Amino acid sequence: MIRDMDLVDVDRIREARKLLEGIIRVTPMEHARDLERAHGGPVHLKCENLQRTGSFKIRGAYTRLHGLSAEERARGVVAASAGNHAQGVALAASLLGISSTVFMPTRAPLPKLAATRGYGADVHLHGDVLEETLAEAIAFAERTGAVFIHPFDHADIIAGQGTVGLEILEQVPEAATVLVPTGGGGLVAGVACAVKASRPDVRVVAVQAEDAAAFPPSLAAGGPVRLREMQTMADGIAVGQPGPVSFAHVAAKVDDVLTVSEESLSRAVLLCLERRKLVVEPAGAAAVAALLQYPGEFAAPVVAVVSGGNVDPLLLLQIIQHGMTAGGRYLALRLRVPDRPGSLVSVLSRVRDLGANVLDVEHSRISGALALGEVEIALKLETRGPDHCEEVHAELQRAGFTVVG
Repeated sequence: MIRDMDLVDVDRIREARKLLEGIIRVTPMEHARDLERAHGGPVHLKCENLQRTGSFKIRGAYTRLHGLSAEERARGVVAASAGNHAQGVALAASLLGISSTVFMPTRAPLPKLAATRGYGADVHLHGDVLEETLAEAIAFAERTGAVFIHPFDHADIIAGQGTVGLEILEQVPEAATVLVPTGGGGLVAGVACAVKASRPDVRVVAVQAEDAAAFPPSLAAGGPVRLREMQTMADGIAVGQPGPVSFAHVAAKVDDVLTVSEESLSRAVLLCLERRKLVVEPAGAAAVAALLQYPGEFAAPVVAVVSGGNVDPLLLLQIIQHGMTAGGRYLALRLRVPDRPGSLVSVLSRVRDLGANVLDVEHSRISGALALGEVEIALKLETRGPDHCEEVHAELQRAGFTVVG
């Protein structure tokens, strides 16, 4: 049982900040004007995707490793991670002259895998989900004597991550709401401890992927609860169970926990890329997804932490397509037209005049649903948004084409 007196205090976070001077970057705060209308005031993005290693994780990892004794450092460290904690531990260990071993899931994104090795870690792939990887890393620590570095459930980790909160208050001192992507809870715990120390009125909100959200049932039960299954593109916050340390901090300091859909996550990644020119992974975009999914929910000024930018290019391509679909910028149509020369040209010309971009077209005469003398044309179009989709659909019908789906 963790008591309030055992929670990380702001003095410990300030000590971590001094320790991290010259090690981390004070990441920029981007003014997101395009998100202001929905929330009635200024919206800012805290860009931890521009941090060393591409995420906030170096803050907590370096703080934790620096606190090891000489004997512990000599034994080396071991960690388990889907990627961001792995890179943070690998770089921190390299900077401190400590040998590091990192276990990653077998399907870890190749860029994260390559970066972790590039920072000097000995990398092993194990398990399909992070819990299996974590168990193997713990077993390795027991076999070898290496010090296990938990990704979120340690006071030093929370203190290091809390330095994000100190920077937020300096960069946006009038902030009323802070949104934080949340998996195991280390980042939101640290941010809440830092922010609440001087601004208890600020609403701190943890944001989880709705299909990998362990905190709502855990808070309801009064202790960490394990999820039976998880399914989300946001692998960086796909944590099946909070730890006792992070849970105690979140229960004591965080005001709300909200969940966001996969559609909102993909739209958020796309928005960051298009409007802010920021490459952000799905987990890192969770707070931005909350801004999109819950318009008018947050008192302004709002600060949304963009926690990481380590995303596989192939996954990014899929997310962009998913985000465009979720944002109403793709339209799939099936039309039935007379089977005579010029019908396809007529349809495509009309689509062109309506300002839609043809991505794919399929012309078929083979279907039991077609009448004699009819053909079916399947179109995939890029549009300017939901209103344009409706316009294209209506205008094609008014032009005499039979739209069947």
